[in-house]
Amino acid sequence: MYAKAYKYRWQYLMILPGVVLLFLFHYIPMAGIQVAFRDFQIGTSIWSSPWVGMDNFAFLGEEQFWTVVRNTLYISVLKFVFGFPAPILLALMINEVTHTAFRRFVQSVSYLPHFFSWIVVAYILQAFLTLDGGLVNQAVTTAGAEPIFFLGSTEWFRPVVIASGLWKETGWNTILYLAAITTIDPQLYEAAKVEGAGKLAQIRHITLPGILPTISIVLILSIPSLITVGMDQIYPLMNSANMEVADVLDTYVLRSGLLQGYFGMATAVGLLSSVISLMLVVTTNQLSRRMNGEGLW
Repeated sequence: MYAKAYKYRWQYLMILPGVVLLFLFHYIPMAGIQVAFRDFQIGTSIWSSPWVGMDNFAFLGEEQFWTVVRNTLYISVLKFVFGFPAPILLALMINEVTHTAFRRFVQSVSYLPHFFSWIVVAYILQAFLTLDGGLVNQAVTTAGAEPIFFLGSTEWFRPVVIASGLWKETGWNTILYLAAITTIDPQLYEAAKVEGAGKLAQIRHITLPGILPTISIVLILSIPSLITVGMDQIYPLMNSANMEVADVLDTYVLRSGLLQGYFGMATAVGLLSSVISLMLVVTTNQLSRRMNGEGLW
């Protein structure tokens, strides 16, 4: 064991800074979890705050909390249903493009939105969807219809969130799948062509099975997002008009913890979300291993 550690000493030295940072910023802060069980106030220390047990979990009996949970699940499930297969389909289509220059152009254009912050995306959406001079509403009124208050409508808020998420992240998420496709042996495609298999048959029997391990890993890592839908996307688009459907767990924690000062309750909500996410990851990993033999561990 010691001989092996000495053999790879330089590799261990290279990863040491990352391990130290992980310990400092992910493990040591876990001591703050006890805020969920204390009456913590700004100006006092965690250790001196009185212990209140499960009192901070009283939100479980509030209707507002369960409304927030429903909003979170509704948006997260829609984002998963549309967002998970989208990069796979895009990667398959890009892989079939034979013109090198056009292929690189499509990849560059699809990657670019990922580098925009959600604040920038929110301004872009407001410029396109606003009632006063928005390009989309100008087209709607030109067609003879009434303008639509997209960002202030409870009916349109969720479609806007899903569509903007697809536009921003689908291209970037294709990188993993395109990399996985390049590892497939080209001789398999040549043999399939000899047997008379068309493009769809090659995708079905060669490409998809070849990237299935990557799909399984990405699926496992995506499951915790069912609890966190992304405050950085939702918060800039949220307002009093769409609050009924826009308020999710992340914004609920932000509002309760920072704006209202209920630090114990906010920590309790975050702790509960983390526990549920852990259970989802473990369960999904076990199902993946039983179905196709691939998992994170």
